[in-house]
Amino acid sequence: MISGANIKTDHTATRTRVRVRVPFALRLLVRFRALPRYGLGAAGLCALALTGCSFLGGVRPDEASDDKASTNAVTPAAARPARPSAPAPVPEALERVRVNVEDGAVVGVGMPMSLVFEQPVPVAERAAVERALRVTSSPRVTGAWSWVKDRNLLDGGRLDYRPREYWPTGTKVTLRAGSGPGAGAGPGGAVNRRFTVGRSLVATVDVRDHSMTVVRAGVATRVPITAGAPGMDTWNGVMVVAGKERRLLMDSSTVGFGDEYKGYYNYAVHLTSSGTYLHENPMADAHAGRSNVTHGCVGLPTDGTARRFFEEVIPGDVVQVTGAPETVDPGNGYGDWNVPWSAWLAGSALR
Repeated sequence: MISGANIKTDHTATRTRVRVRVPFALRLLVRFRALPRYGLGAAGLCALALTGCSFLGGVRPDEASDDKASTNAVTPAAARPARPSAPAPVPEALERVRVNVEDGAVVGVGMPMSLVFEQPVPVAERAAVERALRVTSSPRVTGAWSWVKDRNLLDGGRLDYRPREYWPTGTKVTLRAGSGPGAGAGPGGAVNRRFTVGRSLVATVDVRDHSMTVVRAGVATRVPITAGAPGMDTWNGVMVVAGKERRLLMDSSTVGFGDEYKGYYNYAVHLTSSGTYLHENPMADAHAGRSNVTHGCVGLPTDGTARRFFEEVIPGDVVQVTGAPETVDPGNGYGDWNVPWSAWLAGSALR
């Protein structure tokens, strides 16, 4: 007697026929007696039969809804698990680039991130460079990259990032090249930066009334200044402090004024690559608050005014000049803030 078989009898006049219905798994066992040489015994065969799997390649339950599916069916592409895509390679241009902000720096609210490339980036490659750069901040801030024509570089030599408005005080910013957990470990790693935005300082210079109003952390102070004389006017618009020097040699021959002056000046705050500084100037002792007599710089008196301002400012602080005839170019120092937001976005290769 076969255990588990369903037996039916059919009585006729001459004989009795017995029809035995044998489970499918046992029929397979009888039919494929050679399976043990593949390491698959009766128990394994029954398991395969019960789960709907085929020894030669079956269909998993999540791959077929029809039990008549071929035992050699191939998993449809749509049903296969998606393979993680490999990170896009970092463009070669980002392997030879200088970043203006030092890692770990504390900067003023106006500081853009500026990347200067060893070689100009061709137009066709600029979108890939931007895609490879990731900027995150806490709190989140709306910002964008834009290609800036630096006055001392060829087109495609500089790429800047700035927010729509000045950075909020206390913002923590991270710049990375590439994507994924290993981003920055290889090519492009020199780009990576983390920095913090410090307290706000915005100095507004009015060349018409020869004054400068400094608003630091919400507290305003007004001091007298002397600006560029007529024909040698100070640049109008927003400039950003790029750096400062306790004592600096200034030579008129390097900025197009021949041999009119050459000497050391104290407490020099650097504003433009064309040579604009805000610094102590002995002429300001007589002219500050009264008239404009400089070659384009903003002069402060020697009574301690220049020293106090010098000690307060950090790179990224904002100096905005009003009342002058000509606005500073975006690529003359960090003149990025003189570009309207819509035009700034248009300067991106991803527009």
